[in-house]
Amino acid sequence: MAEPPSALTYKKFVHFALEETRKHTNLSPSPLQEKFGCLSSIDGKTELHMHSFESPKIRLLRSLCIEGSDSMQVLDFAIFPRVEFDLPIFCANFFTTAAMSIVLLDLNPLHDVISQHDYKKKYYTHLIPLGNEYTELFPWGGKITSESMKFFSPIVIWSKFPPSQQKHHLLYSAFCDYLKSWLQLMDHVTAETDSSKIIMNLEAQHRYLTWRAEKDPGHQLLRRLTGETLAKEIIRSFLFKGVDELGMKMFIDYFPEYKCDDGTVNQKRSMVGKSFESRPWDTRGEFMGNTSK
Repeated sequence: MAEPPSALTYKKFVHFALEETRKHTNLSPSPLQEKFGCLSSIDGKTELHMHSFESPKIRLLRSLCIEGSDSMQVLDFAIFPRVEFDLPIFCANFFTTAAMSIVLLDLNPLHDVISQHDYKKKYYTHLIPLGNEYTELFPWGGKITSESMKFFSPIVIWSKFPPSQQKHHLLYSAFCDYLKSWLQLMDHVTAETDSSKIIMNLEAQHRYLTWRAEKDPGHQLLRRLTGETLAKEIIRSFLFKGVDELGMKMFIDYFPEYKCDDGTVNQKRSMVGKSFESRPWDTRGEFMGNTSK
């Protein structure tokens, strides 16, 4: 029997995340919480619930849950480390309707795991068995642009499935296990004291925020629910807080291939012209790099 869409709520995921994180660190409400809490959509049929926290090693832990009257459920959950730490960015993006679930769960690498083997070994090598366990259960969800792939790790879960497959309990299990793994990494990481490496961490996080603030596929939904002005504020001042504070570089500075002749940003999803339609990592976590036009 298919799992009724109405039975699903991503608030359960957020509740676990907050309770589990509090076992590892002292979470304090972020100043963002005063402004970004609960909102209703323009038509009054959808609610947006936002939470935000910080801690000694966490610059921002934030969540956005969207619950619609049409069985739509969305979770956008992320943990951004303070720039003294080169920790990956915890990322969970889940979108569910009565017809389909689209999920992305990862410890997004702060630095390149394809060319920087030391960083990969430090944070991912011991997690490859965990990733293999869940990527067997969640087959690759289809084409991903080459540009987006730079922000994913060897353990990324990117998948699509209909409610009839009853995978939401498995997704909850994956979310819990990935979060526990991230928290263990946080427990053992020490603050960087080399100013040049701190600057590298800062720029890497700002580059990530700049990409997400411009190209995240969930932006269209936010604009439809809240209008252009409020959606932009949620994106830049809440979901990807730091994009306007951590650095001066603009999107085109990081990604010049997107610059149009008039100086604006090309709205195409990919400028490289290639995409990954199958999983580009093998079971050892080695990047195979198979692409297709």
